[in-house]
Amino acid sequence: MAGLRGKALFAWLLVCLFWGSTYFAIKVGVGVLPPFLFAGLRFLAAGLLLLVGALAFGDRLPRAAADWRRASIAGVLLLAGGNAFVVWAEQYTPSGVASVFVVTVALWMAFFDSVIPGGSGSPGWRVILGLLVGFLGTALLIGANPREILAADLRGPIALTCASAFWSLGSIYAKRNPTESSPYMTAAIQMLAGGTVVSLVGTALGEWGAWHLHARGALALGYLVVFGSIVGYSAFGYALRHAPATIVGTYAYVNPVIAVLLGWLLLRESITGRMVAAIALILAAVVWIQLSHRASSVTGKRPSVGAPPNTDDRRPSAPSVRHPEAA
Repeated sequence: MAGLRGKALFAWLLVCLFWGSTYFAIKVGVGVLPPFLFAGLRFLAAGLLLLVGALAFGDRLPRAAADWRRASIAGVLLLAGGNAFVVWAEQYTPSGVASVFVVTVALWMAFFDSVIPGGSGSPGWRVILGLLVGFLGTALLIGANPREILAADLRGPIALTCASAFWSLGSIYAKRNPTESSPYMTAAIQMLAGGTVVSLVGTALGEWGAWHLHARGALALGYLVVFGSIVGYSAFGYALRHAPATIVGTYAYVNPVIAVLLGWLLLRESITGRMVAAIALILAAVVWIQLSHRASSVTGKRPSVGAPPNTDDRRPSAPSVRHPEAA
């Protein structure tokens, strides 16, 4: 598993494309709908649709209790601890400031991947350099102003920092604890578990009294259910299964690039020279990280005799069943 290639690369590109377009929909949604119910019902709807679709195409519910537990824990970490905090923080934080904190996902994932046992170890100085360059490029693209960040309502930055850490921790947990189910069934269970927790939080906070679904909210919710959750989240799970977490995490750097390009193509927003330079810097950093990871995989030391195998490449032993991801 040297890096992104084949179907894993295609899945990663889908994540970059669709998640790069979801920030606008989230901003629209929380402007007219209560945040926790908005996030929770989004994932409940997406999870139910994905579950029905997976069963209709011949997938089966997990038989092992461990698979239900692993998928549920990952879903709560990713969606209740990660995504829901982002949605809540959007109320108190300008989009530019929020983006700076969200892209730290790439740094958090590299950190957790190196310190939690069973990972790929230290990413090496080349990968670390690429991660830092990518972060600086994203800050340049967004036009992050240190004064604006320091002046922001503290609730926003704190929630966004927690969100990035929880999302990264959930990603590493999901990779270290794979299920024997297909990525689609696993994603459905994760969304149902995370969506249930977030919806319960919204209910406890009394958000149903402010729930009034109008056209803008419905369109934002529908877009996030289909493209942000069913397509994007399933693609993220597939890429995470088949590529190193540090590499997959670089999607966070590409998302703002996609957002800027979509604004230019669809809304005729202007692109400045600073933005062009920042986009080039980000893309160069992502390519550098990919090549550096491949180089370290090729030149790295092989495990000594008797050493445990790399768990990242270990697949469940079920030779009689081919899951959709292996097709």
